[in-house]
Amino acid sequence: MFESAGRLIYGGRWTLLVLSLAAAILAAPFGLQLFGRMADGGFADPAADSTTAAAWNDAWYSGNTPDVVVLYRHPQVKVRDARFKKAVHDSLRALPAQYVGKLATYWTTGSKELMSTDEHATYALITLKGAKQQAYAAIKDRLPVANLQVQVGGSVPLLKELNDQTAADLARAEAISMPVLLVLLVVVFGSLVAAGLPLLVGLLAVIGALVLLRLLTEVTEVSVFSLNVVTMLGLGLAVDYSLFVLTAFREQIRSGLPTREAVVRTMATAGRTVAFSGLTAATSLLGLLLFPQMFLRSIGLGAAAVVLVAMLSALVVLPAALAVLGPRVDAVRLTPHFGTPHFGTPHFGAARAGAGVWPAIASSVLKRPVLYLVAVTSVLLALAGPFAHVRFGNVDHRVLPATTESRRVAETVDRDFAKNSMATIDVHVLVERSFTTRPATPGPLGQGYFPISAVTPIDPTDAKPLADRLRELPGVTGVDLAGLSQANGAVRLAVRYSYDPMSDAAQHLVTLIRSMSPEPNVRQVVVGGPTAAQMDLLSSLLSRLPWMALVVGGLTFLLLFAAFGSVVLPVKALLMNILSIGASFGVIVWAFQDGHLAPWLHFTPTGTIEATVTVLILAVVFGLSMDYELFLLSRVRAEWLRTGDNAAAVATGLQRTGGVITSAALLLLVVTGAFSTAGITIVKLLGVGMFVAILVDATLVRALLVPATMRLLGGANWWLPGVLRGVHRRIEFREPSPPEGRRPSGDVASPLLHVSRPLRKRPYSITADDPDASRSGAQRPTWEKVTAGRTRVVRANPDGPGWTWVEVDT
Repeated sequence: MFESAGRLIYGGRWTLLVLSLAAAILAAPFGLQLFGRMADGGFADPAADSTTAAAWNDAWYSGNTPDVVVLYRHPQVKVRDARFKKAVHDSLRALPAQYVGKLATYWTTGSKELMSTDEHATYALITLKGAKQQAYAAIKDRLPVANLQVQVGGSVPLLKELNDQTAADLARAEAISMPVLLVLLVVVFGSLVAAGLPLLVGLLAVIGALVLLRLLTEVTEVSVFSLNVVTMLGLGLAVDYSLFVLTAFREQIRSGLPTREAVVRTMATAGRTVAFSGLTAATSLLGLLLFPQMFLRSIGLGAAAVVLVAMLSALVVLPAALAVLGPRVDAVRLTPHFGTPHFGTPHFGAARAGAGVWPAIASSVLKRPVLYLVAVTSVLLALAGPFAHVRFGNVDHRVLPATTESRRVAETVDRDFAKNSMATIDVHVLVERSFTTRPATPGPLGQGYFPISAVTPIDPTDAKPLADRLRELPGVTGVDLAGLSQANGAVRLAVRYSYDPMSDAAQHLVTLIRSMSPEPNVRQVVVGGPTAAQMDLLSSLLSRLPWMALVVGGLTFLLLFAAFGSVVLPVKALLMNILSIGASFGVIVWAFQDGHLAPWLHFTPTGTIEATVTVLILAVVFGLSMDYELFLLSRVRAEWLRTGDNAAAVATGLQRTGGVITSAALLLLVVTGAFSTAGITIVKLLGVGMFVAILVDATLVRALLVPATMRLLGGANWWLPGVLRGVHRRIEFREPSPPEGRRPSGDVASPLLHVSRPLRKRPYSITADDPDASRSGAQRPTWEKVTAGRTRVVRANPDGPGWTWVEVDT
């Protein structure tokens, strides 16, 4: 399949390049339309009571949830002054009626909560009509009032600032990462042409990310936070995948293969590996679709799609460019070539046999596997330690920089006005109703009709008994009538309280309200508000997290089983990933919840971690970590099949992949580090989480822990029950052996290399006393003396069909 794809790409190289570049140029303007079409929020479970309550707020009570909050202040004049009232009302009356649905002020409601404690500030609540962003754009320039200090906040301005900040963060991240990536790629490859190819693929992936998200907005809501997340993944993985494909191609060219054969061979080896890696990462991200939250679903769908775009770009556009360039891929050298390997190439650190960084690391780990296992595991557990005191919170205005206007408005309302005035607990009381007259009897079929009988009206007194009971609960400071819907027979109560909305005490209060028995005239009570929403969110995530672990873990196990033909290695890989993710989570809690990195990353610590972002990091890091696991283990497996020596296979695999994995990780660290400079705290958190996970995974886990565990497990690494061997033969990812005499000695970009057909029976050892040893015949292997402490076993012949003898440890 991949060999055929390589031949097709070589044959249509110019057509593919022209079509790909033309498509990118034509699609880019469409992708840029994404800005302004994304939605905020998306953290709620649509089936939760708090989500239902929020929907009722808008649908039943004439838009009780404001879209815009306009804050007015005068240093000398108080709110009760008639001049203050006239200035505000004159300004609001002048707003275009076609964009404004409802207005509420201190003077129209008489609510003391709308006046600051010093009586010098108040705020107006505006509900918009039609398309919110367009309506806000039409009125925002009319909101300032002469002689008053005016600031504008609320959900719609907040979303506008989120969109603006997202665009600025994306531009900043690309401005930081692209030059650094170019310099590092030049160091890795030594050639400007070779260094520019991964950036070209990365640029195509970014355009693809924009276009995919723009298309998604046509069929579903897309979170405003998805742009940076999806772009970061697309750029990082595109560069990563390109590195492996480009390294493999250069190895094939240097081994003497013509360009056409080098492209075909690259697709058959590195191309197959990149495809498998992309499928693994996409599988992990698609696990987010198991959650009902729009935030996770839109990012999961967009991120999985952009991973596939990055994969296809590296498997179609890049090979086509390599087919055109051929040996000229090393043109425009910026570093002198002295015949020694460059950083990141398979032989870096091993220019002389047994010399260099990676041979030394491999030798040290294999000599002391228990020491490394205990030491590295202890370090990872220590890094994960802070996660034991994690506290989950919600997303609010503090995700924006402190200088943004909507955040300043929210903080002023929290500080200077009644506590929790905009974070009340909403209690929707659905009242039992009865007919005011006896329903009429319908006439015969086809005659008469069913008259509509009137029902008893409702009024605030229907909810008074429940309101009185609510006032008696601990921490409640007041219960106000917030709305009444005759059409739906509902009364809305706003419960004010003295606790922080995200505190355990506030959550306990919501639990008490939900557990209260209804009054005789009440058929249902639905509780909402920020605190209830956070509780429902955690409940929703925890109920679906085991299913995500089961589905993603199971599919990943099957993919790794197909790749390696072992049931032990997939389990070990999953355990290694858990350690990497745990370390990442621990650092996130230490940095963001505890606030230790706040002075350097410029964010406001809230004492909590947003729960949905934790799930997102879990999916992203799990997929990325499997990349490096795949590249290392598949090289080790190729050596195991070739030699049958587990220790030698681990050492060779580590030596030949160490430089490439380090280079790939370094490039991905640059991308995630650049996005960690974002102004939005959620993007910072994700960037830091990925940065730590990649750093830990590429150093402690892949370079030390994985080799140590494989050395200790020995031949058990490759254990496969007999009943599964037939299954594996049907689904395994197999690659042809390289042409005779052209096997690149450092071909680490072809980690799924399968040297020959697998043994049908368990390998057996031969001794001098074996009666078959004396048989004559052309196929009888010659007897050779076995080294002390070792034995010889039958293995598949790496140079062709049939079998051969290899010497292994006893």
